Amino acid sequence: MAYGLLKGKKGIISGALNEQSIAWKAALKAVEEGAEIVLTNAPVSLRLGTINELAEQCNAPLIPADATSVEDLEKLVDGAMEHFGGKFDFVLHSIGMSPNVRKGRPYDDINYDYLGKTLDISAISLHKMLSVLYKKDALNEWGSVVALTYIAAQRTFDGYSDMADAKALLESITRSFGLKYGKERHVRINTISQSPTKTTAGSGIAGMQDMFAYADAMSPLGNATAADCADYITSMFSDLTRHVTMQNLYHDGGFSATGLTAEVVEAFTKGLKNE
Repeated sequence: MAYGLLKGKKGIISGALNEQSIAWKAALKAVEEGAEIVLTNAPVSLRLGTINELAEQCNAPLIPADATSVEDLEKLVDGAMEHFGGKFDFVLHSIGMSPNVRKGRPYDDINYDYLGKTLDISAISLHKMLSVLYKKDALNEWGSVVALTYIAAQRTFDGYSDMADAKALLESITRSFGLKYGKERHVRINTISQSPTKTTAGSGIAGMQDMFAYADAMSPLGNATAADCADYITSMFSDLTRHVTMQNLYHDGGFSATGLTAEVVEAFTKGLKNE
């Protein structure tokens, strides 16, 4: 059911790879709620994914951009402003990748060149994107930028490796840039800390299936799906959240506030008895 929450609004959705992607669901939801969008992803992701299908569904132009390249981001923002005929209203940063995780390097033996790439792709790209948007004055007053994060920024999860460091940096950038953008342009910047989600990116994390099952058992409402997250993102793009900024917003079925559940205790004690 659509509510027209984004009627008349325009924005950029980054990071959609295929139908599993949160960004893919967010693009469809934004258009359903009345928005016009521009889609973007890195050239290599465009080759590997099926984003052209999404562009057709959303009647949206697709502008390739490496989010670690300021030059590419400038071309992206210029292209979006040309397409929209001026400023726009929202941006989704759904970008993250760790070469260390992909290559199975343990946290105590990470490759530091890979770490630099992890931080650049997964966190510093947000700073670069915000800087380009700010310098070009591309966002309308009360615009909204949302970036996707994970609770590993606050708590340690085996297997998440240096992506946890990247997410912590991402959230810090959100607060620091959010202060400046909010005071000077009334633009709000927030992160959404999503449940473990069965996306292409998530599947690369060691033990993802077990993490998903554990989080589901620990969450009173169960894990939030990619489609659920798209709904939340839409609300953050809308005028209903105009005074929410610099926040890390948990969208995880209550996992972040739960210490222990009976189901998890029972499963753990059963495991001990079977040893």
